[in-house]
Amino acid sequence: MDNSSGGSSGVGVLDKAALVLSALESGPATLAGLVTATGLARPTAHRLAVALEHHRMVARDMQGRFILGPRLSELAAAAGEDRLLATAGPVLTHLRDVTGESAQLYRRQGDMRICVAAAERLSGLRDTVPVGSTLPMKAGSAAQVLMAWEEPERLHRGLQGARFTATALSGVRRRGWAQSIGEREPGVASVSAPVRGPSNRVVAAVSVSGPIERLTRHPGRMHAQAVLDAAIRLTEALRRNG
Repeated sequence: MDNSSGGSSGVGVLDKAALVLSALESGPATLAGLVTATGLARPTAHRLAVALEHHRMVARDMQGRFILGPRLSELAAAAGEDRLLATAGPVLTHLRDVTGESAQLYRRQGDMRICVAAAERLSGLRDTVPVGSTLPMKAGSAAQVLMAWEEPERLHRGLQGARFTATALSGVRRRGWAQSIGEREPGVASVSAPVRGPSNRVVAAVSVSGPIERLTRHPGRMHAQAVLDAAIRLTEALRRNG
């Protein structure tokens, strides 16, 4: 069996470690299973699997079989975030230019959401959310989007003390976008849509926001399509590189 990079890298121990990880890609394996799948000598397969376990790239299931470890998920998430941020700049700039309003990208972190990218309206009255700002998950259209597709138990917990209801989130799931009017901040309206990763899980929310005077009390009517288009572009970029 060849490793997933298509041949030898010239660094034997890394090539063999890659063989072990590739073998585990198809599911749990005993030591005997690893030996069969990789063609490695039993002591070598054992030594590499245990070393990879030390670095959390391999773990064990309840039966003691080797499985892919949690560190790989963490690295994959970091790679996905890098791709998201690399794509976000031009997409948010285009969204700002199309709508004439400030555009933001939010990721969830625990009970908060973080603005990880933004394109500000260049002049006049605007809603400024600096990159790195931490906002609550209890109010605003981006919070609604980041919450709407959560598992029922986490969604129920998140609704406690929120400015929106389960019925509102049901509407978000049905429409595919959210709007808020003075929910996060008096006088500010916003529209948000979900960005999905390769597994179809919601990984971010893309938004436009500005004063109610311009966005009106029905901001989705004005900007939902543009926000949805931006969300689709970001989703496609993640899936293309996923």
